[in-house]
Amino acid sequence: MKRELPIINIEGTEFLVDVNKLELRQKANEQNVIFFKDMTDFGEGYSFEYNLKKRNIPHRFERSDKRIEIPEFVNLDPLGMARKYGHSEEEVKTKTDFQLMVDQKAYDMRVNKGMLPTVDISGHTFYVDIRMDMLRPKDDFLSKGIVFSKIGRYYDEDLRTYTIPYNPSKHEFQEIDYATIKELPKDLIAIEIPYERILDRIGWNRHYGLEPTHGLKQTNLQAHFKSNIIPWEKTFLPELIKRNLEVDLRVNKPEISSKNQRSIKNRKKM
Repeated sequence: MKRELPIINIEGTEFLVDVNKLELRQKANEQNVIFFKDMTDFGEGYSFEYNLKKRNIPHRFERSDKRIEIPEFVNLDPLGMARKYGHSEEEVKTKTDFQLMVDQKAYDMRVNKGMLPTVDISGHTFYVDIRMDMLRPKDDFLSKGIVFSKIGRYYDEDLRTYTIPYNPSKHEFQEIDYATIKELPKDLIAIEIPYERILDRIGWNRHYGLEPTHGLKQTNLQAHFKSNIIPWEKTFLPELIKRNLEVDLRVNKPEISSKNQRSIKNRKKM
């Protein structure tokens, strides 16, 4: 049986509290949604600017009529939070959103014990080292690893991932000469890895002078990741190779001399 969602009244308008989607939906118009990701976390709850006409957060150049503050989700919907995170309703009432929404073991390992997150790339472990701007291969000091500042052009904003050429024998990123490549690389593979802010949000926060806890409720924490291997056939490389071969064929096409052209014409008349 579908549960009736709790309601919060914001300036005379009723909103449904949906902790599974982390959003507030206007009861009379469920297309009108206030998203958790657009709220400001002030520790004991959340705040956001509010436009009375839109009944929502105003856009950049729209008027804000009031700043709204709401309690944490554990107070707005303790039963929903209990079901979502596998606790009893009584337990939830003693916890904060942060304690439920963020993996406390992973947080302790990262903040108090200084353990860096790791990524498995084609069977080899890499440390996510934001301070050094790289994925650093374990037990391979000769490797150049994967330097984030060198793979920026491989970033996909929609997926928030990098898809890069990788040398599994050297445990490092290896650039390809795209202007001359004529066949799929035999010693390289294409791998997909998450954006560094996802890999180590705490390290990212520290690097940019933010509180260690900033944004953790939205992204949570993982201590370990596994990269995806992408077949070359599913990348742009086959099409690029095809174009390079076509260019090469045009450039290297043998020229026919005027003498040979006359000879060909004569043979046609025979």
